[in-house]
Amino acid sequence: MNLNDRIVLVTGASAGIGEACAHAFAGAGARLLLCARREERLLPVASTLRSEYGASVHPFELDVRDAGAVDRAIGSLPDEWCSIDILVNNAGKAKGRAALHEALEEHLEEMIDTNVKGLLHVTRAVLPGMLRRGSGHVINIGSTAGRWIYPGGTVYCATKAAVYAISEGLKMDLHGTGIRVSTVDPGLVETEFSLVRFDGDEVTAEEVYADMTPLTAADVAESVLFCATRPGHVNVSQVLLVPTDQSSSSMVHRRPSR
Repeated sequence: MNLNDRIVLVTGASAGIGEACAHAFAGAGARLLLCARREERLLPVASTLRSEYGASVHPFELDVRDAGAVDRAIGSLPDEWCSIDILVNNAGKAKGRAALHEALEEHLEEMIDTNVKGLLHVTRAVLPGMLRRGSGHVINIGSTAGRWIYPGGTVYCATKAAVYAISEGLKMDLHGTGIRVSTVDPGLVETEFSLVRFDGDEVTAEEVYADMTPLTAADVAESVLFCATRPGHVNVSQVLLVPTDQSSSSMVHRRPSR
């Protein structure tokens, strides 16, 4: 499928997988709607895409946890940006690795509000336009955590299991409409994900990826682009993407450095 002039909305586009998706779609000729909470990080991304690819980019600050803000942002897009063809629900995070009864309440709420409610807010705001046009594609960034539960990940895993279920149910909700739904579930990806999870503790964050070769954000973006560029009659429903060194949440092959 040719993406020239297709409008792609990527949430959480200021870093990591979201930023990598923006680069992948810009390279494919798409027009990009990019949103994130951190405008100071988002604007340089947009500038880079314009200079490197000559991309048409419309960045805007948005906290997907705020349903009203999402509705206002999508509802007030300029006319030339209203027809969103592809939505990449990437915004998400993990916070902490404590057991449920020991976890901070704000961490639990932040994960649920971002990973589940945020995805729902944006999807509900974008879908009416897709339904009117009878076409579109919703691509949700899930995680192997939604399939492989691990100690200390109770709530994060639950939120990603919800993404998996929402993606499955959404495809049924949209049956016969021409709108495609995909979920891309990566395993260990080296981004700032763990740094955010551990509140800036660089040593602990680096231990997650120590002595193994993790996925990169670009690896995940390549899979997202693959889903988006299949012929219109093809729906890639699920992609499970892991490093060769990872076989489950608890099986990671590590090669100690000498």
